[in-house]
Amino acid sequence: MMKRLFARKPLELLLEEMKGEHRLRRVLGPVHLTSLGVGAIIGAGIFVATGAAAHNIAGPALMLSYVVAGITCIFAALCYAEFASMVPVAGSAYTYAYATLGELFAWIIGWDLVLEYAVGSATVATGWSGYFQNVLSKLGYELPPTLRESPWRYDVASGGFVDTGSIVNLPAIIIVLVVTMILVKGIAESASFNAAMVMIKVAAVLFVIGVGVFFINTDNWVPFAPYGWTGISFFGNHVAGQTDAGGSPIGMLAGAAIIFFAYIGFDSVSTHTEEARNPQRDVPIGIVASLVICTVLYIAVVAVLTGMVRYNELDIAAPVSRAFQQKGIGWAEGLIAAAGVAGITSVLLVMMLSGPRVFLAMARDGLVPHDFFADVHPKFRTPWKSTILIGLFVMTLSGLLPIDALLHLTNIGTLLAFVIVCAAVLIMRKKYPDAERPFRCPWVPFVPIMGVLSCLLLMFSLPVENWWRLFAWLTLGFVIYFFYGRHHSVMAKHLEREIAAHGTGGAYMSKEQDEK
Repeated sequence: MMKRLFARKPLELLLEEMKGEHRLRRVLGPVHLTSLGVGAIIGAGIFVATGAAAHNIAGPALMLSYVVAGITCIFAALCYAEFASMVPVAGSAYTYAYATLGELFAWIIGWDLVLEYAVGSATVATGWSGYFQNVLSKLGYELPPTLRESPWRYDVASGGFVDTGSIVNLPAIIIVLVVTMILVKGIAESASFNAAMVMIKVAAVLFVIGVGVFFINTDNWVPFAPYGWTGISFFGNHVAGQTDAGGSPIGMLAGAAIIFFAYIGFDSVSTHTEEARNPQRDVPIGIVASLVICTVLYIAVVAVLTGMVRYNELDIAAPVSRAFQQKGIGWAEGLIAAAGVAGITSVLLVMMLSGPRVFLAMARDGLVPHDFFADVHPKFRTPWKSTILIGLFVMTLSGLLPIDALLHLTNIGTLLAFVIVCAAVLIMRKKYPDAERPFRCPWVPFVPIMGVLSCLLLMFSLPVENWWRLFAWLTLGFVIYFFYGRHHSVMAKHLEREIAAHGTGGAYMSKEQDEK
């Protein structure tokens, strides 16, 4: 039983699978991959998250929060890049975990990634709806009140959800439907659409920085860390720093944990490894380049915003456009809001692009139904059925649930994925020291260890409710795995044949193969 649960997928088998014909189309180069990474990272993080994080959690010290989150991501990104160059197949951290830690850990991380991308997509779609309605209002149009938002809204005063009078968030549903159709059509079309959106929003971000820098008042940066420098709790037990009225940690580190949502996206580049023209070279370039570009832009935007407007006067819903309005540059508000719509659209596209690729890898291993999740469209060469399924799921979440109920769960799921990837690099270096590594993570074991520790630090800086939601999702995943996945696992069947043939079994491989 234990051997089946922790059966590892050999690196040789992963590479052998790449020779099959039922593969995704290799059409992405380094520019497209970098654009996908930037498309996923820049969006809701700048146009939405900065206001709430600076106003309620970190103040001007949010600049350093982005530095901490960015450094954490760099550790993880270097580990991702090494794996992506070694194992150029779909699946991202799921595939890496299967090769190093075994099937059960692979299932955990795969299920976790599906949560990250699906809930993250719903969160982004809800934010897109708000910006889109802001643009409509500038043009003199208003949606009916019953179609503007979810039926419920979280009320801080009562600590529960209240009725909004709306029936459904129609704009969120429509944008998810449009993006789903684009994704079914093909990866090349999706990447080209994303590249156009990225150009628009990067131009808007540069505009914000270039114009806003002339309105900075350094007095607004005093005090620099009004909520303190830490903000750490351990399963709801306060460890260091301040807490808010509800007992959640606040401060610079707590801000890093919350705005970590803004960085989710660079890891999605690795889910498209199978569609890269030269994955050993292009995927590491896409991962590292997109992360570095976005980290610099994030820090600059936060510096400008908190310098233009005092942190406790920032608008939480639309901090960038409203900051310009507060400084009398009202003509720029509509321009930035329109760019926000484009920026958030590209984030939604990349996040919804990634989930079906994880399901595809899991289906090939038999952990979810193969006929459905591994069905690649004969013409478009996309995993069309799982793309539609995830689209329907995201439509339901974004149409019915408020953004408050969606946001933070994505953070803790992503941090867990990063912990596993960083640990897996150490294992692969030990297990396969002579394997070809077109890109090698530098300073091993320092970088992977620091990646694990920094991710855990941010996980413990999140409110305890995030941990309970993660446990609930993982429990559901265990139920599915033990009732379906382990009984249909391709690796388990290989292991049974190994045992029948040799009278013993390893982690799928024989001892001689494993040592080799």
